[in-house]
Amino acid sequence: MSLAMLPDHVHTLVVGAGFGGIGMAASLLRQDPASDVIVIERGDDVGGTWRVNNYPGAACDVPSALYSFSFAPEPDWSRAHGTQEEIYAYLRRVARDEGITERTMFGCELREAQWDEGRAVWSVSTSRGDLTADVLIAATGALSTPTYPKVPGLELFRGKTFHSAEWDHDHELSGERVAVIGTGASAIQFVPAIVDRVAHLTLFQRTASWVMPKHDPAIARSVRSLYRRFPFVQKLMRGAVYGQKEIYVVGMTKPFARKYLLPLFERRARQVLRKQVPDPKLRERLTPDFAITCKRILLSNDWFPTITRPDVTVVSSGLTAVTENGVVDKDGNEYPVDTIIFGTGFTPTEPPVAHHIRGADGRTLAEAWDGSPAAHLGISVHGFPNLFLIYGPNTNLGHSSIVYMLESQAAYIVDALRTMRTRGITAVEVTGEAQRRYTDALDPILEGTVWNAGGCSSWYIDEKGRNSVMWPTFTWQYRARTKQFDPENYTQRTAAAGVSA
Repeated sequence: MSLAMLPDHVHTLVVGAGFGGIGMAASLLRQDPASDVIVIERGDDVGGTWRVNNYPGAACDVPSALYSFSFAPEPDWSRAHGTQEEIYAYLRRVARDEGITERTMFGCELREAQWDEGRAVWSVSTSRGDLTADVLIAATGALSTPTYPKVPGLELFRGKTFHSAEWDHDHELSGERVAVIGTGASAIQFVPAIVDRVAHLTLFQRTASWVMPKHDPAIARSVRSLYRRFPFVQKLMRGAVYGQKEIYVVGMTKPFARKYLLPLFERRARQVLRKQVPDPKLRERLTPDFAITCKRILLSNDWFPTITRPDVTVVSSGLTAVTENGVVDKDGNEYPVDTIIFGTGFTPTEPPVAHHIRGADGRTLAEAWDGSPAAHLGISVHGFPNLFLIYGPNTNLGHSSIVYMLESQAAYIVDALRTMRTRGITAVEVTGEAQRRYTDALDPILEGTVWNAGGCSSWYIDEKGRNSVMWPTFTWQYRARTKQFDPENYTQRTAAAGVSA
């Protein structure tokens, strides 16, 4: 049973019921089961990206041992990497067991949230009604709204089009000529899953990606039984996988390691390419011209065998137009197709929710950021009192599990709310100086990472040329920074004394 109607007022309003929103709400309720917190979710269920991204072959590239909440271990993962179905079911179970489902209103989309300075509350408008909230927590995720390329003629196409994040399961692909636009983390999963059904598949590759084998063995029933009977064994496994993954960040972020370690990974990737792509001309087109890990490494055991099939055409000159009956590449060649599937990703440097949240001066979060998102610890933004972000700027990872970061952020926010409650603080706002100091410390570190200096163009870099997405060092260092709320970096407002530093 979910929330039937919105209250007029709530202390803490969480926007989004994906990994971030569930983790945040669970952290609050675990500290105090009577917490006045509700969640609004625009979809019809919890799960976030794992509810929406249900395309054929969808799975996680982070090991199951890490891709779960530390407070809710799952002993029954069937494989080393969880499938979409398993992860979605896991999130539904956690939301139910933690009492979050009953506090969530589904089909409730945030329309606008405006900070009311006089009352020190957020005035929130949603598709299901209006309310006020003392604290607003945006947990809408970085991969929640798909992006489509602007292609001339797309509106003229007579066939079917959809994005991989909005998969049309009612549309039958059998016997069709299908064009897939994009060769990223989604396409590398769904293309092998549909290729046997289609008559011909035309794959538009804008940029080649480094591909490595995916180690994804089934987890034996005896091992799962061991995890159920002795949870500490699974905890030890989680720790071991975490430690292994944490080492990878050295090669991505330390110049000396980039010089000596990354070439070893690249050599392995080239070996896979040589073995699985015998055609030297095609192999050349599939070889990236940037350092490995500059963009996300794609994990797959069947990608190259799939796209080297005779019924698959790889186009590397880019999509420039769509006609009534086909797609056109940069060289003017037209390919007749019946369906176009966009695997063109999301907009993490331009989160849509930023256009719906207005701060103390009336500007939206997007206007305040002006194309380059920034936040103290990736959580708090100057000019937006009592607003906390989950999965905010510079908290994405290239080597480990984002769930670890989400739990770190949730712990910080829980401590912030505890501090406010015990000290009688009605509102906190990070100072502009603290936010600038934090960002100024990150930027030089990011400059030396492979994401900035690896020679690629990626979604990590915003329109101002800044890397506003990635966390540039060990995750345990981020956890240490977020272990406790730092009130000295915030202006504070109390009901009796007003605003103080």
